[in-house]
Amino acid sequence: MKLLSLRISLLIMGGSGIIAQVLLLRELLLSFLGNELTLGVILANWLIIEALGSFLLGRTVEKVKNKLETYVFFQLIFSLAFPLSIYLCRIFKNLLMVTPGEGLGFLPILYSSALILLPVAFFHGALFTYGCKLYAHYSDQAAPSIGKVYIFETIGSIIGGLLFTFILIQYFHSFEAAFMVSLANSAISSLLLWPERFSWVSLRKGFWVISSLYTLLFLYLLLSPLKDQIHQVSIHQQWKGLGVIHYENSIYGNITITKKGEQFTFFTDGSPSITTPIPDIASVEEVVHFPMLFHKGPESILILSGGAGGMIHEILKHPVKHVDYVELDPLLLKLIKKFPTPLTESELSDPRVKVHYMDGRFFTKKTNERFDLIFIGLEAPQELQTNRLFSSEFFEMAKKKMNPDGILALTLPGSLTYISPELKNLNGCILDTLKHNYLYVRVIPGDTNLILASNSESIEKIAADEISRRLRERNISTHLLTKSYIEYRLHPRWLNWFHKSMEGRKPSLNSDFRPIGVYFNLSYWNALFSPYLIGVFRWFEHINFLSLFLLILIITLILSASFLKKPKISKYSIPYAIFASGIADMMLDLAIILTFQALYGYLYFQIGLLITVFMIGIASSSFYITRRLDQIERPDRLFLMTEILFIIFSLILPFALILPSFHLEKPLVYEALYGSFLTMSLICGMLVGLQFPLATKIYLLAYSNEVRIGPTAGLLYGADLFGGFWGALFGGVLFFPILGLKESCFIMAILKLSSLSLFIIYLLNLKKSAFRG
Repeated sequence: MKLLSLRISLLIMGGSGIIAQVLLLRELLLSFLGNELTLGVILANWLIIEALGSFLLGRTVEKVKNKLETYVFFQLIFSLAFPLSIYLCRIFKNLLMVTPGEGLGFLPILYSSALILLPVAFFHGALFTYGCKLYAHYSDQAAPSIGKVYIFETIGSIIGGLLFTFILIQYFHSFEAAFMVSLANSAISSLLLWPERFSWVSLRKGFWVISSLYTLLFLYLLLSPLKDQIHQVSIHQQWKGLGVIHYENSIYGNITITKKGEQFTFFTDGSPSITTPIPDIASVEEVVHFPMLFHKGPESILILSGGAGGMIHEILKHPVKHVDYVELDPLLLKLIKKFPTPLTESELSDPRVKVHYMDGRFFTKKTNERFDLIFIGLEAPQELQTNRLFSSEFFEMAKKKMNPDGILALTLPGSLTYISPELKNLNGCILDTLKHNYLYVRVIPGDTNLILASNSESIEKIAADEISRRLRERNISTHLLTKSYIEYRLHPRWLNWFHKSMEGRKPSLNSDFRPIGVYFNLSYWNALFSPYLIGVFRWFEHINFLSLFLLILIITLILSASFLKKPKISKYSIPYAIFASGIADMMLDLAIILTFQALYGYLYFQIGLLITVFMIGIASSSFYITRRLDQIERPDRLFLMTEILFIIFSLILPFALILPSFHLEKPLVYEALYGSFLTMSLICGMLVGLQFPLATKIYLLAYSNEVRIGPTAGLLYGADLFGGFWGALFGGVLFFPILGLKESCFIMAILKLSSLSLFIIYLLNLKKSAFRG
């Protein structure tokens, strides 16, 4: 009975961990106005804190007498801390005296997210270590117990991920989801502690009473209106003074609506995206009318995000025949219709406008239409997902969907006073990429740079008087665009000043497989909010394959010398190998997902399927090897093989991903590559799943006794998470943007070659020791 209850508890532990991680990640991204760096920092903080919990608290497991009660104690702390952390996510800006919508620098993001995540992740990490010791006690097994706990946690993570994706995020708010998770944890704690013999006074009985009270508390919170009251109070604290009238999550993010007077503002993941019925007139008119007037007769228009709330209204002033408006999140337009204004009603009800709810790049690839103008409604490549609309591959794709005189229009951050090195790199990178794909590129400098790209030289030849003439002929009413303003904005001195300011930089191309534009945008963001780190980001720009290779080589040589000099410590090559696998695992899985997004579009449920298949790979291979662990006489040989397989997979993966992409127009290749993505995700997971149980047995054999189960579980699980920490922190920020997909995968192969070399030294030391004995 105890073993069954423990197994259920371990499943709940896995599911609770993934739900808490993703839910808190979304809440913090909303508060931080997240980009790729904030995403990496938050995820890295979760992993390092959980690793510390597993390792530090795991060291106490052999000394603690009441192990089950301690396990339950950690579970109850997690249950209480999870909903409290959600509340903190929403109010911490008030504690820091920061106004809603204000961005934060790197250090405030680092320490505030760490403090919020600390009580949840730290004690959740300890549950794994104590779970391993309890499983070993109830099943009378040593090494297999760690592998089995690893399996149950992984299966729980799969179940939790599916529940979150298909049910919790779509039908429940954050506190409802958190109280459900807390209820499950407290209920299983009560079951674990169910008294086998009745005793009025005992520690176990006391914890059982507390667990039961927690269960009743969370059940009451779920069934009463109090949960909704907590939700609403926290939202109004989060958006203090802004008049929140609606707050809703979708699978793609959060949308918050505020109202002041008759003015609605729609916030997408914390950033204002639409203001209606009176939008930012100056910005909208410039972004729309300059590109439209540069074309002699625009009839077919494509808008990729950001069309509602002014842009469509201004476009329809021109003699257009049809407008295709692509928006990823259906919830945004659903809420615009729920809170209508004359502006948005006129936009979305016009028969010339057709709305498509899908990924913008996916639509561009699949449509058979040809367009006179394509508007990219995102200002800059803020993260790897949005970078797909600023890459060389996308610009080439868009060019094929444009009519002969077609124009691609986009905006980038700018300045009419001073262009910093960060701003220069960001603008220069996207301009270089456009010039690589289009014959003519024109910049209209400003506080926001408007950039036009075309294969028609007319965009370079057209002057201010022709733009003014077309404005009059089309009888377009504007507030800002007058003859004098057009002459001012298109005066040659601005363009000359811009080109002179852009001199002296190194050319660079932004691509799907080397998204350097993301790094330059993060560097620009950092210069705005964390100027004290400007030097660090500029230093990172010089990182290359050779420097990382030399760094890994130096570390390997130092560790090799230490292991040869002190053979007893060479057993730490095992956690080092797991650490390296943690980094490689995070990086290679990220490579698969990013490449899938680039080729097939941001398809939420398809990406969820890739992650699920990856987790299934971990669970299935762990299950296979754990069942046979007691019969494996030489686990070191199998572990050596997994290390070699990891290296081979890292070397093959970039070619398997990139080469078929050049032939995606062939239906057979398109379908076959989709299947290969699933296969590669499965293999990537299986390699990790094979290694962990083998590593536990090898490490336990190094001590030749069972007393080390707790510390072994804590050390190896912590090493895995610590590797994931580095992969999460630097994968999407440095490795892929600066090195690119191919070189990033090759660095992972070198890292695994390093761990293979150190493990071989450990085996040689064992052989020498046996020979001497």
